[in-house]
Amino acid sequence: MSAVIDTPTTTGTTASGGTTRAGAFGHATNLRCRACGAEQQLGPFYACFECFGPLEVAYDFPTVTREQIEAGPKNIWRYRSLLPVPDDIASIPNTEPGYTRLIQADNLARELGIHKLWVKDDSGNPTHSFKDRVVAVALSAARELGLEVLACPSTGNLANAVAAAAARAGIKSVVFIPDDLERPKVLTTAVYGGTLVAVRGNYDDVNKLASEIAGEEEGWAFVNVNVRPYYAEGSKTLGFEVAEQLGWRLPQQVVIPVASGAQLVKVDKGFGELVSHGLVEDAPYKIFGAQATGCSPVAQAFRDGHDVVQPVKPDTIAKSLAIGNPADGPYVLDVTRRTGGSVADVSDDEVRDGIQLLARTEGVFAETAGGVTIATLKKLVETGQLDPDAETVVFNTGDGLKTLDAVADRVGPAATIDPTYPAFTAAGL
Repeated sequence: MSAVIDTPTTTGTTASGGTTRAGAFGHATNLRCRACGAEQQLGPFYACFECFGPLEVAYDFPTVTREQIEAGPKNIWRYRSLLPVPDDIASIPNTEPGYTRLIQADNLARELGIHKLWVKDDSGNPTHSFKDRVVAVALSAARELGLEVLACPSTGNLANAVAAAAARAGIKSVVFIPDDLERPKVLTTAVYGGTLVAVRGNYDDVNKLASEIAGEEEGWAFVNVNVRPYYAEGSKTLGFEVAEQLGWRLPQQVVIPVASGAQLVKVDKGFGELVSHGLVEDAPYKIFGAQATGCSPVAQAFRDGHDVVQPVKPDTIAKSLAIGNPADGPYVLDVTRRTGGSVADVSDDEVRDGIQLLARTEGVFAETAGGVTIATLKKLVETGQLDPDAETVVFNTGDGLKTLDAVADRVGPAATIDPTYPAFTAAGL
């Protein structure tokens, strides 16, 4: 595919041979390699031309104020000046994700012995996971690049988000998933009418196939492959929202689930951008990563003191986190170590316990990724790694209705009785 534009203020050639609009990528100026620092033009690229390292979006930001942000729509486009999207993005058909609730979790805090705890509940997004955020930004890039098919390899939540976003945009979607994915996630992808392909193998097998297809098919936007630099920027909005919802301040500690690792890394980037713009006071914070033991290559590398993450074969009920070769694993290690946090893992039984704990204390039904995060939070407190006196935010990234099987054999009716009062009293409820 060809390069697109030199700067966001000029028009250029798209991947399909058309032209991009002036300001198509907002205040983004170029793509920059995270490994060697080399810069290249904005376009459908994800690997550095010099060293094959991962690319991210670089900007020439304007002055951004709290008042400008607060006057924006109650979704991620209130932060459009800090994203690689055009100024008129809010008027273009999209699923309008974001601005989900930040819950003061006093009951859970009391149970765990934490002074002040919040749950950032992203299950309230249009397809009930944080993936709607990243897909919305990727869709904007795909449009501006003239790409006509929205696609992805997925462990489930991303499949939902891509299929829904493509339906809303009126374009074709093609989604690839492991063939053993949870049935609710399969159905909640297929219902949007796009093309759904089940692949025999785990997510890493699916991702490898998608990368091959992305290199061969013209006009396809694989959101987490060839437009990944733009896609990943959507996760910054989680950090932006948390800070704004706390009254424009940074939390002292955050606990974030780790799959590819991009979410954790971009939340950190978002905090840093808020500080650089003077939107929040510069204050120390710690970032903790959470993984399931059955797929915990980053946690293992952290424990061993390694800088390189060794791939593993996933074996966990937390399928949305089951990425055995996480692309951003080394950067997760960098962020957690730099901020004084850590990366820990929990067993599948602890994941189930975490789901039930959050539901019982706060009325929030999390999917297995949320169970991983809550169980890891509990473990971090018990092992003394997380300060119970520091204000903490824990991220729930998806809805429990997507992973019902995880708790199906643990919950149910307390009794089955005849429709009479004596039967009720006899049950001893």
